[in-house]
Amino acid sequence: MILFYNPKAARFRNRRLPLSILSIAAVIEGKEDYAIVDGNLDPHPTETLLSHLTDHSVELVAVTVMPGPQTVGAVASCREIRARFPHVPIVWGGYFASNYTPAVLNAPYVDFAVRGQGESTFLELLDAIRGRRDFKSIQGLSYKGVDGKAYHNPERPMRGLDEFPWYPYQRIPTEKYLLPTFLGRRTAVHQASIGCPYRCNFCGVVTFSGSREKMESPARTEKILRHLAESYGVDAVQFYDNNFFLREDHTRELADRLAGLKLRWWCEGRTDIMMRYSDATLESLRRAGCTMIFFGAESGSNQNLKEMNKDLCAEDTLALASRIRRFDIIPEFSIIFGNPKDPEGDTRDCIRFIRQLKRLNPKSEIIVEHYTPVPQRARMYGGVEDKIQFPTTPDEWATDRWQRFATQKDPQTPWLRPRTKRLIDDFELVVSSRWPTVQDIRLPSWGRLTLKALSSWRYRLGIYSAPIELKWVQQFINLRRPKAESL
Repeated sequence: MILFYNPKAARFRNRRLPLSILSIAAVIEGKEDYAIVDGNLDPHPTETLLSHLTDHSVELVAVTVMPGPQTVGAVASCREIRARFPHVPIVWGGYFASNYTPAVLNAPYVDFAVRGQGESTFLELLDAIRGRRDFKSIQGLSYKGVDGKAYHNPERPMRGLDEFPWYPYQRIPTEKYLLPTFLGRRTAVHQASIGCPYRCNFCGVVTFSGSREKMESPARTEKILRHLAESYGVDAVQFYDNNFFLREDHTRELADRLAGLKLRWWCEGRTDIMMRYSDATLESLRRAGCTMIFFGAESGSNQNLKEMNKDLCAEDTLALASRIRRFDIIPEFSIIFGNPKDPEGDTRDCIRFIRQLKRLNPKSEIIVEHYTPVPQRARMYGGVEDKIQFPTTPDEWATDRWQRFATQKDPQTPWLRPRTKRLIDDFELVVSSRWPTVQDIRLPSWGRLTLKALSSWRYRLGIYSAPIELKWVQQFINLRRPKAESL
């Protein structure tokens, strides 16, 4: 048996289909005996994993790991598995294994790390474990040799999603993952492409995909979503693509195909690409159910955008914010605060830029990000190689200090002074109170109105410091939310 493990990544009410595990399971469906354990659904995943290991002959435990909460669950479970079943090999895949490969192999409870796209690498790894090929011949694999040293094989070329089978939805309780969101009552997630062709030097996708992207054909995307709608009653979709839009002809065909499904959906795009699209294409997206698009605007400074290798200019973002209003599509802009070269000046510039976006399009959703570097193939944004030392083991990544870093709650980067961070956090609270996100379907109307009223004077006058009253109101609202929904 192959044992797949998806460690807990979110609260129970925010669980989503485990796409990374399903993509690997798909290539062995009907060929191998396997089981899936999802910590987002199972309250005791380690016990479930150990039960499988006790009752079955398990050849391999395969774990998908993202930086953040999944690292904590992966470390705890794998450490216990290694203690109880020391001869069962364990492989990690996903963004954590791709970005922090040396740290992964420093763990005594991990034997292999799959870097980048994992389907073909996983199949070849199974063959090697069964003695049918040499580990050093497997592209995209890092592993510990018999001498205890770490070896890193060459990268594996990326393959298109159409070359692989559909996700085996029937092998999991799919209905339990279809939850209410602002998009619909039964929201699914889907990934219609893998990777991203851009080179942003603050982004973990670059190391994972090597600035490459492969897109699923519009026909296949339509068939999969039609299956989800007809078989499970799905009425909304969040696309987990790193970059949903590339070619306009591809976008137009996909929009035309999705229009008949009557789904509402969210995705991620780039402002410069969308600005090159015709009005007819944007209108086709609206008709197809496109409700919100996430844009990595990142900065209002063209100099900073150049340093980020963003290949973008702030003028495109401002123009897009204004233009997209005509199509009733909500733009969601992420802004990265804290350029290491001048974090105080950058914070002022980011606040000014966000106010510009809000003037052009008050419906714009704003995502405030603290700059937290990840390893890059070239230089990191801000040239911070000598200013930060990443953990060298997953155990250290699982500590509170580095969990705060990975989740941006309190990154404690040496270039960001506490008072600057407080300004960023206070500004974020004022903006999010003045315009509460439409995505929070649990926020009562009275709470929404109260937050707007209390924050309006602060935003109008530009007074952001010490918004104690907003914190109190948010705490009161959270206390009044039904306890069952806070799991």
